[in-house]
Amino acid sequence: MSALSELLAARSKLSDEQVAHLQRLVGEWQLLSDLAFADLLLWVPISIADGEAGSVPGFLCVAQCRPTTGPTAYQHDQVGARLHGERSVPLRTAYTEGRIFREVEPDWSGDLPIRREAIPIRHAGEVIAVLGKDANLASVRTPSQLELVYLQTAADLAAMVAEGTFPAADSGIEEGSGPRVGDGVMRLEPDGTIIYASPNALSAFTRLGVTGAVLSEPIDTLTSSVADDPFDASDLADAVAAAIDGGHPAAIEVEGGGATILFRAIPLRPRGEMLGALVLMQDVTELRRRDRQIMSKDATIREIHHRVKNNLQTVAALLRLQSRRVSVPEARVALEESMRRVASIALVHETLSSSIDEEVDFDEIVDRLLVMLSDVMGSSGRVTLARQGSFGDIPAEIATALVLVLTELVQNALEHAFPQGRSGRVDLTAVRRRGELVVRVIDDGVGLPADFDAESAERLGMQIVRTLVSAELNGTVAFEPGAQAGASAGTVATLTMPLGRRPRVGG
Repeated sequence: MSALSELLAARSKLSDEQVAHLQRLVGEWQLLSDLAFADLLLWVPISIADGEAGSVPGFLCVAQCRPTTGPTAYQHDQVGARLHGERSVPLRTAYTEGRIFREVEPDWSGDLPIRREAIPIRHAGEVIAVLGKDANLASVRTPSQLELVYLQTAADLAAMVAEGTFPAADSGIEEGSGPRVGDGVMRLEPDGTIIYASPNALSAFTRLGVTGAVLSEPIDTLTSSVADDPFDASDLADAVAAAIDGGHPAAIEVEGGGATILFRAIPLRPRGEMLGALVLMQDVTELRRRDRQIMSKDATIREIHHRVKNNLQTVAALLRLQSRRVSVPEARVALEESMRRVASIALVHETLSSSIDEEVDFDEIVDRLLVMLSDVMGSSGRVTLARQGSFGDIPAEIATALVLVLTELVQNALEHAFPQGRSGRVDLTAVRRRGELVVRVIDDGVGLPADFDAESAERLGMQIVRTLVSAELNGTVAFEPGAQAGASAGTVATLTMPLGRRPRVGG
């Protein structure tokens, strides 16, 4: 749709409301194309440069739709084609006189015989464009009942396009959504009686459990006798009644006989005459079965993350209890650090347990991580921890490694930048660039030791950072004095990592 909007904005003087109407038409026109067995071309008026006359009125094709029920009239795309002079007479007649123009004889100028029809597109009483309906007559034969019904319905809808009543502003149908003509079609009388049902529509009724006759029966009677939920049948009856009255109800699903059928009712009111409704049907049983499977898998995955989170929190609590019973300072510190690492991983799984996405809102995780580190390390009220900028959504597959790295970096700043109860501040800043995330942990503490070397540091925390950054995040980490990095003092640790998904071995 964006390409059509841009083309209309560049080559026409249509208002936003008129463009929106043309977009709705393009969203619906596959239905009309299939019913008419014809290509549909959307033409807008333009001025075409002419060497002798300067510029002449003409038309530009801005969109095209080919039928799925018959052969196309054009092997090549017609978008961008221009017509003026004699060739544009049908379009000009429809546009200026506001009526449907049908050529009596087919056009034999090309490789195929084409019967052309020009339909004015009216919006708010004004003709704003022309819909070309071009049918390939190369394989014309005696039409069947199905084809006659299709063609008559197409003529009714074309008349509604010319009147500005199709598509309606409240139709709410997106391009490519809902049942198609080939899925199943019915025509209903104004009283809801079925006067025609295509073979696929009859098959859909059979799958619902309808065993008797379908023609000459009210649709609400048929569905109410087989629907598993009587409210589904009632909703369908209300939708059909609303369509017959000229409304544009939403599609309704009816379950019965182990099948799920999607119904969509469209009013047929050409020239103000109430002819009933067109009902499209689609068997979506397999689609709904797959949806349920996906939902079940998503629920299972969320439950797994929830249980993992609970287990990790239990482990962290046990480590905390054990650290309190250890009298050796080094052992107590090691247990407390392990507790914080386990708790930070639990934060990721807690977030994943409430989401079905493959990405997590990392800002929420970081904010909770900073609160946890401030509490468990006893720096609350003495050292301020804050996040600056936004991490955005981070792929779940790297979230755990990233939160562990940030835990180590912030924990390292809290431990070494503020000795002897010194107060200060640690800022965790995030900047997203194109395909890249840059994170800085900035403290205003005492700064780096003179002999500090991140690559040779043997502390477990630094080893974890180096390993995860290179192996899991595919990034780099650097440490430098705050004065060199633009800060007033302290230390700046900079993590740079790509945000694209890493290829899996054998994937």
